Amino acid sequence: MSFVTIIQYLVDFLTVATGVFALVAPRKIKGFTGLFPDNPRGVTEIRAVMGGVFIALGIVAFYFHSPSTNIMLGIMYLVIGLVRTISMFADKSLVSSNFISLAVEVVFGIIMLF
Repeated sequence: MSFVTIIQYLVDFLTVATGVFALVAPRKIKGFTGLFPDNPRGVTEIRAVMGGVFIALGIVAFYFHSPSTNIMLGIMYLVIGLVRTISMFADKSLVSSNFISLAVEVVFGIIMLF
């Protein structure tokens, strides 16, 4: 197994871990995302969308580990990064946590495209 493949599996795992964190601790995700659910509907949304999507995509990429699943996950991270970049400027949200998230998204996206 190549070094790149090992790193890709790590990205798959971290994607699932992000989803699990959103699923089991939606009220603690504020420090990670800036989101804070102030009602039960918000908690459900964080669990379902952030938790569910990240868990599903990470598991699919890990289980099938094919060029197409890696590309799918890579594109997802790069599109999130692109939208984040646009939003950071449009919403005047040039804060360190956004730059950290953007860096992770770009690095993970590039890793998954190899």
